Amino acid sequence: MKKKLALIVTGILLLACLFPMPNHLKDGGTVEYRALLYTVSRVRRLNDLDAERSYQEGTIVKVLGIELYNNVE
Repeated sequence: MKKKLALIVTGILLLACLFPMPNHLKDGGTVEYRALLYTVSRVRRLNDLDAERSYQEGTIVKVLGIELYNNVE
């Protein structure tokens, strides 16, 4: 009985690691979706450096803190 309970609790904890929580940043519209194992950021931030474009857009994907994808321009 205890073994079944331990497996159920472990399964619930593993599922909780996969569901993201949205975090809205105050930099122009960036939204981060953070779970314990990964982070996906939809970037839209104001840009002071480039006069042609007033903002930066793109997506950043990190798994276990390692950046796998970044197309922010």
